Amino acid sequence: MAVNRERHNSWAKLGANARLAELRTEIDEILRVYPDLGHEAGSAGGRSRSGRRRRISAKARAAMSEGMRKYWARRKAQRAPKSQKTV
Repeated sequence: MAVNRERHNSWAKLGANARLAELRTEIDEILRVYPDLGHEAGSAGGRSRSGRRRRISAKARAAMSEGMRKYWARRKAQRAPKSQKTV
């Protein structure tokens, strides 16, 4: 049974590779006809978000930190054995 599964997976991988090659060819043809699309690939409006970092204010960072402290305190209290819990 494992041989059939391995054979099936190998055929699936071959099919996926063939389809990927077809898609790459199709993309190349589209970019040849519309070269300006190459600048917008993968992003809305042509702007790339790679490399950009979102800035967060010190106040927001402190609020998130306090929220996480409370979150972990609740988790720790829930995991504590019944004899160690205080009310």
